[in-house]
Amino acid sequence: MSAPAGTTTAGVGGVPLLEARGVVKSFGRVRALRGASFTVFPGEVVALVGDNGAGKSTLVKTLAGVHRPDEGQILVEGKPVDFASPVDAREAGIEVVYQDLALASELEPASNLYLGREITRPGVLGKLGFLDKREMRRRGDESFRDLGVKIQDTSASVAAMSGGQRQGIAVARAVMWASRVVFMDEPTAALGVVQTRNVLDLIKRVRERGIAVVLISHNMPEVLEVADRVEVLRLGRRVARFTRGDVTMEQIVGAMTGAIEHTEDAA
Repeated sequence: MSAPAGTTTAGVGGVPLLEARGVVKSFGRVRALRGASFTVFPGEVVALVGDNGAGKSTLVKTLAGVHRPDEGQILVEGKPVDFASPVDAREAGIEVVYQDLALASELEPASNLYLGREITRPGVLGKLGFLDKREMRRRGDESFRDLGVKIQDTSASVAAMSGGQRQGIAVARAVMWASRVVFMDEPTAALGVVQTRNVLDLIKRVRERGIAVVLISHNMPEVLEVADRVEVLRLGRRVARFTRGDVTMEQIVGAMTGAIEHTEDAA
């Protein structure tokens, strides 16, 4: 069977930065992934889309080391890896911005950037566990400027900040530590028009830094605006791959709903 119109059959060429091949994952009797595959190449934005229950969250958590696959392979730059925990994935340069953002609301932005990776003071004070808050704030402010994240008062607690500012802090934290891929799970779901525009611009700036972005979203207009490619999951499998400019919203929705049938090209 030939691939659906707009579906790519060979990616964008070269070795994928991160790849899943035939990943299977079950939770008891529930089979969340049924041979799912996925690819993201260096310096691109890939949208991972699918209806509720398609397996997107499970696939992302498997690629990020939260779950270990029952079957299949995960490869980083063409080499098989076995992530036993999220720490392993982070050490491989993979970071995730989840919907809940996982920020400590009582802390200021810089402390959130370095949460669990704090910088200690030099010398004896550092050995005693004293934190170098000034240095963390300096580096944090620099990161916010580089990414265009606008925070009026970086000494204020995150609890006092808007949803868009919190999203920017979470993305900045991921970009600070990622060297290969950042996953963003529904980053604009709870934002207004202006804040959404800021986040979409932020995604583009992250790509310009050479870090690949995987966007998990139900918002098709946003997907078609920022994604270089779109990979569609349905019932735990990849059923289509599209390139921006060669696909319509109707084709993506058709793949999500089953109007476009699964092909070997997408497996």
